[in-house]
Amino acid sequence: MMYSSAINTARLQPIIREIVWQKKQEVTQLHQKMSLASLQRQLTAAPTVRDILTALQQNSYKPSLIAEIQKASPNHGIIRADFEPIAIAKAYERGGAACLSVVTDTTFFQGNFEMLRAIRQRVPLPILCKDFIIDPCQIYVARAAGADAILLIPAILTDRELQDFLYVIHYLGMNALVAVHTLAELDRVLQIKDIRLIGINNQNLQDLTTDISTTQNLLGARRSQLQNLGITIISESGLYKHTDLTLVAAAGINAVIVGESLLKEPDIEQAVKHFLTGDTAT
Repeated sequence: MMYSSAINTARLQPIIREIVWQKKQEVTQLHQKMSLASLQRQLTAAPTVRDILTALQQNSYKPSLIAEIQKASPNHGIIRADFEPIAIAKAYERGGAACLSVVTDTTFFQGNFEMLRAIRQRVPLPILCKDFIIDPCQIYVARAAGADAILLIPAILTDRELQDFLYVIHYLGMNALVAVHTLAELDRVLQIKDIRLIGINNQNLQDLTTDISTTQNLLGARRSQLQNLGITIISESGLYKHTDLTLVAAAGINAVIVGESLLKEPDIEQAVKHFLTGDTAT
């Protein structure tokens, strides 16, 4: 089955629309090269899924950190000149990160699934695959590479696609991080069955500004409902210092995703420790 998102993306920034257009071309090419059955057969060699929810719950630091590995971005270009993914992943682990996030988009972020696969073989932390998922075939490719969780973005997906992709992700033993940017998106997602993990992204997809009060506002409005449903909440974007972590922790989040600010530091391990504890002598 070939998906073609019918959701209206006109309100999104041009770069987001361009990324989605590029993904549609990539998915078309993938379908031409491989059948879904052949993608599914690749899963027989995939490593065992690691539980990202358990890792977040059991980590000694609270909120827990999902540390992101990302070579570049459309806005900022190359983030770290000496980009060595495995070394970075190991530094994150030593610093106290509970999980990793690996950005696999090639065209705009200079990532790939081979990088995810290599990290999976060398570092024991669960891995969130961060990409722009618009078709189930991408989910199978990520799982074959060793992903333990998959990012889903409601802003580029219909409710039907969200529900279908969640089913595939859960069927394969993984978890989905469903990322919302507004209260309307959060309310929409809360109508979807079997939501376990919600990310509140503090970046506005209409103008790409970032404001961590987004996390505070959304949780201020829906915190009790989310807690009653037992949903794990993650905050991301715009988190640079331990004081930022303290702010979103007070709002009620369980974990954060941070990458760029850590990747820019000379000593990544110490940067992680400082972010988690606020202690420069850690």
